[in-house]
Amino acid sequence: MMSPNGSVPPIYVPPGYAPQVIEDNGVRRVVVVPQAPEFHPGGHTVIHRSPHPPLPGFIPVPTMMPPPPRHMYSPVTGAGDMATQYMTQYQSSQVYGDVDFFTVCCTHYSCFKELSNIMFLQASDIQARTVVLTWSPPSSLINGETDETTVPELYGYEILVSSTGKDGKYKSVYAGEETSVTLNDLKPATDYHAKVQAEYNSIKGTPSEAETFTTLSCEPDIPNPPRIANRTKNSLTLQWKAPSDNGSKIQSFILEWDEGKGNGEFCQCYTGLQKQFKITKLSPAMGCKFRLSAKNDYGPSGFSEEVLYYTSGCAPSMPASPILIKAGVTWLSLQWSKPSGTPSDEGISYILEMEEETSGYGFKPKYDGEDLAYTVKNLRRSTKYKFKVIAYNSEGKSNPSEVVEFTTCPDKPGVPVKPSVKGKIHSYSFKITWDPPKDSGGTAINKYVVEMAEGSNGNKWDMIYSGATREHLCDRLNPGCFYRFRVYCISDGGQSAVSESLLVQTPAVPPGPCLPPRLQGRPKAKEIQLRWGPPLVSGGSPISCYGVEMSPAERDEPREVYQGSEVECTVSSLLPGKTYSFRLRAANKMGFGPFSEKCDITTAPGPPDQCKPPQVTWRSATCAQVPLSNGTDVTEYRLEWGGVEGSMQICYCGPGLSYELKGLSPATTYYCRVQALSTVGAGPFSEVVACVTPPSVPGIVTCLQEVSDDDIENPNYSPSTCLAVSWEKPCDHGSEILAYSIDFGDKQPLSVGKVTSYILDSLQPDTTYRIRIQALNSLGAGPFSHMIKLKTKPLPPDPPRLECVAFSHQNLKLKWGEGTPKTLSTDSVQYHLQMEDKNGRFISLYRGPCHTYKVQRLNESTSYKFCIQACNEAGEGPLSQEYIFTTPKSVPAALKAPKIEKVNDHICEITWECLQPMKGDPVIYSLQVMVGKDSEFKQEKDSFYGKIHVKSRVSAGSFILPEVYTFFKASAFKPKAAFQIYKGPDSSFRYSSLQLNCEYRFRVCAIRQCQDPVGHQDLVGPYSTTVLFISQRTEPPASTNRDTVGSTRTRRALSDEQCAAVILVLFAFFSILIAFIIQYFVIK
Repeated sequence: MMSPNGSVPPIYVPPGYAPQVIEDNGVRRVVVVPQAPEFHPGGHTVIHRSPHPPLPGFIPVPTMMPPPPRHMYSPVTGAGDMATQYMTQYQSSQVYGDVDFFTVCCTHYSCFKELSNIMFLQASDIQARTVVLTWSPPSSLINGETDETTVPELYGYEILVSSTGKDGKYKSVYAGEETSVTLNDLKPATDYHAKVQAEYNSIKGTPSEAETFTTLSCEPDIPNPPRIANRTKNSLTLQWKAPSDNGSKIQSFILEWDEGKGNGEFCQCYTGLQKQFKITKLSPAMGCKFRLSAKNDYGPSGFSEEVLYYTSGCAPSMPASPILIKAGVTWLSLQWSKPSGTPSDEGISYILEMEEETSGYGFKPKYDGEDLAYTVKNLRRSTKYKFKVIAYNSEGKSNPSEVVEFTTCPDKPGVPVKPSVKGKIHSYSFKITWDPPKDSGGTAINKYVVEMAEGSNGNKWDMIYSGATREHLCDRLNPGCFYRFRVYCISDGGQSAVSESLLVQTPAVPPGPCLPPRLQGRPKAKEIQLRWGPPLVSGGSPISCYGVEMSPAERDEPREVYQGSEVECTVSSLLPGKTYSFRLRAANKMGFGPFSEKCDITTAPGPPDQCKPPQVTWRSATCAQVPLSNGTDVTEYRLEWGGVEGSMQICYCGPGLSYELKGLSPATTYYCRVQALSTVGAGPFSEVVACVTPPSVPGIVTCLQEVSDDDIENPNYSPSTCLAVSWEKPCDHGSEILAYSIDFGDKQPLSVGKVTSYILDSLQPDTTYRIRIQALNSLGAGPFSHMIKLKTKPLPPDPPRLECVAFSHQNLKLKWGEGTPKTLSTDSVQYHLQMEDKNGRFISLYRGPCHTYKVQRLNESTSYKFCIQACNEAGEGPLSQEYIFTTPKSVPAALKAPKIEKVNDHICEITWECLQPMKGDPVIYSLQVMVGKDSEFKQEKDSFYGKIHVKSRVSAGSFILPEVYTFFKASAFKPKAAFQIYKGPDSSFRYSSLQLNCEYRFRVCAIRQCQDPVGHQDLVGPYSTTVLFISQRTEPPASTNRDTVGSTRTRRALSDEQCAAVILVLFAFFSILIAFIIQYFVIK
């Protein structure tokens, strides 16, 4: 990894890693580590582990005593000599083998580059709240070559979506291995930006370029219910907020009410854009239900939840007395109800007053609010208190309720001592005893209660004793079971907490007798299936085994036929029609228990023989008659019928010898078999017979729908005179479909071939048609499909006339049609303006409802071709004829003020800036002067558009060029007492007619000489700023200096902009100076 001259060659390192140069015994090596180390003075280098899991091939060096220090150089950033500064570095357990680690890093980086080579994300099927995103897996071609270290194409993908712009915050909405996903729950009319990122083995590539899409608009969201803003006895004022319009402006709100009838029927009381409405002429305390809906261009939203509001009434009536919900030692919880006849939504407040019997202060308020319950706290135990309630609202207060009296409770006693066993524990009984609690609660203990729970962890406690004594005999227990006991006591102060529980287990005994075994199902001729349950008494140990004995009824010779842990068995090898006796016993770890009582069971006689196969007779395509074979001693027959041989169902059970089936499907294979039953049982089924129903007319056509205009490729299709429909092929019922019959109105039905789509032409524009279809085969016509209503579109409009209403050398303002310049976007007619480019193709300039458009950034003196077309819901109309408009040439720009230098008392030299030729046209200059004191140029700037008629001749002959008309814009200045002293291409001029002590004003303008093939014309630009010059006599020189250093210097008038700039510079200078003085002489 080192070049011969000791420099480090360039190394490509994967993200998250950094190279290090190590010097060992005079040899320099480059080692790639997971992350650049942080050097701490006076200690070892801390090398952070990579956030990714260790890659295969990273072989850490075992931890050992550090060798003599090596020199660790700073990270290498490219080719060249290494830095001379380095720090002492000891060997770390995170430094890996150079060769293996570098190979794995290359593989890691190659995988990262491939994951970053993902295809662009594409959005399709964009709806108001859903969109389908598709993408392609990462390509293994990197820089035109296939990477040999490509990982297997098993990638995971993560979709990131942002609704706050391309550079906004993205959040993950999908993670999986599919290359297509449908995003739901999007916001309508919202711009979204989506990216896809590939991942393999915890390595993530760079996200793809953001795909931008905009969801469609739809109807508004369901608004919130209207809320009450104000109420009186005969009016209600409602307010509401506008919901999200979902991309289309809300046109109106619809408020409905039930007129106070309460029958669930609503009628409209307001529609408009206002967000509040007042309903008048109501009755006092009248309840009305309201609901709200919003509407835009896409239709109305759903109605909000229904709300019930009442008008105001009078002062509330006297409420009922408060009732006691629960009493405590230091608190009383009270509750009261609304006065009768009070509306549910009327705001009523309540005052709860209390009087203590021994206080002597009378009734004092304890609560004032709208709640119907309150807990009075900080009371004394075993004390009587009196209460009453007063209701009030905005109309006034009610009379107080009747006075009631409640008493607080005394304290409860303490916890009794844990119970204990007294004497020996028997299998069915034992005795327990306990001690009284240390704290009786201030009153005598009335009784003790003992509770028992079965099981070591049982939580179902049952009371087994209640009395004043402190011991109890626990009897009627089950052997071998765990029992838990606890005690609590009761006094006048209440019930104490329960004591700690006592766990006791009784000894086990053999199980008790079982119930006789019972027959499971019907007895068969040669075997019987028995089933039983566990004994009622298990003896306190799990049942491990059961034993069943059998003996014939005519003799008592029992024999064991089953022994095991199951609760059912099958006894076989029996004789038909015989009676057998069975008895059962159970066993646990203590041994077998007693036998149960006997159970007598008789085996069944033998079933009848197998029937002959049935014969099927077809009556129609959906009806068949099945005769059943007769047999001896048969009481009834069972016929099974089905479309699948292994899944037939019983369709008939009775004594008849034939059965008729209806409702079958034509041209379908069915299977049937028959079984005979007698008084003793059922015989075996006959052989399965397969039969096929005859064919019939086709089934009903389904999925009849309109074909979208975008899916039609027929060039002759016109949405104004054509309708395209499609359908799915119905079931042919065994006979091939030959044609379809389309019924679309008063005309005769149209017959088409074996197709599943058709275009109806020669229809009337803007007309509604009812369309239905039926299929035909050789047996006749099937039923008609469901009817759909389709409407043809109106004819597209003709193109308007295009004209140019304003122009300049860079802009053209075009106008078409009749309408205002600003037209709403909801206009039905849209316009499409196009312009021809340099390649002769027409490109789109504007598409929208406006009637004017300004074309900018054009070239001067250039002709442009335009055309326009109109569009509406019927489609795009024809293109108009080509219109040609030409831009004029531009005039020269205004020059800066000329400079004046005095040569002598009668001569001065005027200079001005020089302009470059404009588009090949030469530029000359016109210099004007005005003489006199207090004289000014009076500029009358006439801006006009017109034509200059120029006629020129060729000097070499008598050929006359044709007349040319050119659009242009000129600025004409009309000076007063000003005359032109120079006109030419030079940028300076010497004026030699100066008079002493006289004022002169000079100005200059540029003139563009247009060299057109059809003639010559001059375009005069605006004049520069006027410069004042005063001629004075030159004083005799005081030294050997030249005359130009004299006092006669050119006086120049500063413009307003120059004066403002000078003032701004001076103000900034003084501000900085004052700040400097304050900083150094005041603050310090």
